[in-house]
Amino acid sequence: MASWLPLVWLLGLLPGAAPAPPRRDAGAQAWAPAAPELLRRPVRFALDTYSRGLAAGARAVPGAVSGRVRRAGRGALYALEVTLEELPCKDPAECQLPVPRRTLLCSFEVLSELGKHALLKQHCGPVDTEMKGAGRAQGCGQPGADFTRGSALISLFQSFPEDNNETLSPFLPLLDRDPLPQDFYVKMASLFKDFITTYNRTYETEEEAQWRMSVFINNMIRAQKIQALDRGTAQYGVTKFSDLTEEEFRTFYLNPLLKGGPGKKMRLVKSVGDPAPPEWDWRRKGAVTKVKNQGMCGSCWAFSVTGNVEGQWFLKRGDLLSLSEQELVDCDRVDKACMGGLPSNAYSAIKTLGGLETEDDYSYSGHLQTCSFSADKVKVYINDSVELSHDEQELAAWLATNGPVSIAINAFGMQFYRHGISHPLRLLCSPWFIDHAVLLVGYGNRSDVPFWAIKNSWGTDWGEEGYYYLHRGSGACGVNAMASSAVVN
Repeated sequence: MASWLPLVWLLGLLPGAAPAPPRRDAGAQAWAPAAPELLRRPVRFALDTYSRGLAAGARAVPGAVSGRVRRAGRGALYALEVTLEELPCKDPAECQLPVPRRTLLCSFEVLSELGKHALLKQHCGPVDTEMKGAGRAQGCGQPGADFTRGSALISLFQSFPEDNNETLSPFLPLLDRDPLPQDFYVKMASLFKDFITTYNRTYETEEEAQWRMSVFINNMIRAQKIQALDRGTAQYGVTKFSDLTEEEFRTFYLNPLLKGGPGKKMRLVKSVGDPAPPEWDWRRKGAVTKVKNQGMCGSCWAFSVTGNVEGQWFLKRGDLLSLSEQELVDCDRVDKACMGGLPSNAYSAIKTLGGLETEDDYSYSGHLQTCSFSADKVKVYINDSVELSHDEQELAAWLATNGPVSIAINAFGMQFYRHGISHPLRLLCSPWFIDHAVLLVGYGNRSDVPFWAIKNSWGTDWGEEGYYYLHRGSGACGVNAMASSAVVN
């Protein structure tokens, strides 16, 4: 079997789609021209990452550089345009002359935060070789040159010390031997066999089975890297999603519309005033229905909102009802059904429709259907919706007083999450990249590690019986960036 080392180096850890614009309280500024000295480190990082996709021994030589910068909080986002030449070897004197050259114009987006860098976007295309400065590419670029964070070509992240020309990668990579030991593949084959049995997988052809095994192995390498970088107590490994590519997982289970921001404006709720109790769990108080399963449909936004409304109705009326997500998938004309949606829009749709039917009356199918809402079957209504504080102490106090909260998070690492308290590095799980809506049901501590208890919508055979535990107090994965609730009078 061919060495897997190149895959280890090329596999990225940053999931999802393009970054969401920073929230208004994140200190975001407008794009501004960047001085050349400010661009030196992000350009060097982008070219180093680009060069990893070249043939062995090849190099990329930069030409003209221009760029803009947008600051937010403690980080900065750079938009770069760089002309470069690709040479087939590091030392042209050792190559057969004349040395073939290819001139490209590349656009990069680089996020810099806390001394680390991450490549969010790259597009390269051919450019006129007589071009003297950065301009517009004359084409779509070579195959494989255009990618976002979901691609396997994105670098993990690296530090760039001020006086060191070498790229440092203090967290890269696990399994850095070439070739990998044979027992590694034996172990992976055994794990894949167990995975097929546990999750009752069948594949139509031998070729598909071989492909899925290669995806599985790549995913196990990714899971080990995520495990090594996590600062909490979470365990990552085999899950029911382990034979899906990152692109498949995002398409089927995540929500691309969340990256566009909160959507419909809601009034900001007042602070509770009283401090949050040391711990709280609405499951113990009967305000949370059983864990549901959205299936292969990006309808997490509907599950997050119905979970919140279920809790609000229970607290106001004393009756816990399992409400219909399918009604929102079919009848919310603003959101995009299985293609994603926003909680703020869903609240508005509930008010416009006149309420929600129960799960029994309007059952979930996991795909878009013709709206069959019946006002006669409405069991629950809402009067309004509110945006909650971004301060986690205030959010905890509001939750303990008023019930479960709809939130949206960056789902980094959740494809492989098994149990424990997840605490990824902020750079890898940035609040700029929110892509999954869930329900905050409580909080507490495990062995002095503070956590949020989060109800997910991927069934009870994922995570801790369907629940996800995320570090509390650090803004982990944007947990506090898009919190909201319905209001029932």
